[in-house]
Amino acid sequence: MKSQHQVILSIGSNQGNRKENILQCLHLIHQEVGTIIKTSKLYESPAWGFESESFYNCAVLIHTYQAAHKVLNQVLKIEKRLGRIPNLSSEYQSRVIDIDIVAFDDDVIATEKLQVPHPLMQNRNFVLVPVLDLNLDWKHPVLHKNVPELLACTPDTSVCVYVQDLDEPLRNIPLERYNYVAFEGNIGAGKTTLASKIAEDFNAKTVLERFADNPFLPKFYKDQNRYAFPLEMSFLADRYQQLSDDLAQFDLFKDFLVADYHIFKSLIFAKITLAEDEYRLYRNLFDIIYKEMPKPDLYVYLYQNSERLLQNIKKRGRSYEQKIPADYLDKINSGYLDYIKSQTDLNVLIIDVSDRDFVKNQEDYLFILSEIQMKINTGTV
Repeated sequence: MKSQHQVILSIGSNQGNRKENILQCLHLIHQEVGTIIKTSKLYESPAWGFESESFYNCAVLIHTYQAAHKVLNQVLKIEKRLGRIPNLSSEYQSRVIDIDIVAFDDDVIATEKLQVPHPLMQNRNFVLVPVLDLNLDWKHPVLHKNVPELLACTPDTSVCVYVQDLDEPLRNIPLERYNYVAFEGNIGAGKTTLASKIAEDFNAKTVLERFADNPFLPKFYKDQNRYAFPLEMSFLADRYQQLSDDLAQFDLFKDFLVADYHIFKSLIFAKITLAEDEYRLYRNLFDIIYKEMPKPDLYVYLYQNSERLLQNIKKRGRSYEQKIPADYLDKINSGYLDYIKSQTDLNVLIIDVSDRDFVKNQEDYLFILSEIQMKINTGTV
């Protein structure tokens, strides 16, 4: 599972209602470009390189799966929407909004449209001072200096005056109030992707299921009757061992954990795949193990219809999954929903993501966060 890109943006305005321009810009970035993880204070500073009204400036750190040039195109669209008129000359000029990509991971990019890190960032206090607020473990990949070092040797003597603090959107979603959150879903629902993304955004520790190395899985998809029992037993043993090992490393009262499975999934799959006598034996073993396992404070089930699941399975390209029939996925969905209905002591949230793509579409990801936020506000913590 690939990590998200960490992108530093510098934002400025010196025309119109500068504060409102900045706030609208931050809203659009969070809604359309990437998740705002950290926001600097808002500063006022003199125009740099030309005579004009002073600027309001800030900086943000965002997380996104989008490539650098895609991010550039997105922020240019936001500038245009907020009323920035393209500068046809090479001279500096006043602007309603200005969004610069200061850094993109530790990459060095030099194309006609984009240069990263920003080639003048080390000479501009109105960039360095807000970026310093972000408190990042980032070093300029060309100059090999961190932000405090760049600020200490910058030739810029202009002063950045504090205006106010700016809100960070994720602060409104106190997900860490749940110490242990499990994301579940059918095959191909995107639970690992979402769990990893949320863990990165909310600085949580992860417990991710190991499945690719299970030797029975490819055999099971070729001959289910023969390999169902050894497959389910191996999954149960592995899940129990992993959860025991991983959860033992953490303090469930202090650490914030995000998992991409809950051990009860073993019973759901076993009920579908095993013969009746095998299932009875399996259930006896499972009940012994289940009593010892910590239960998640929040259990999120990502529901997707079978048609969408098959599309996702085809897209990710695991050869042994390509012949999974739709009726098998239907049975798994039904098994999960029946299980959820029976769990009166489990804090459950079901989110229908059949028409959502929370990797490509930022708004879909924020929809999931809003569902979780409503659960926090109305549910049991």
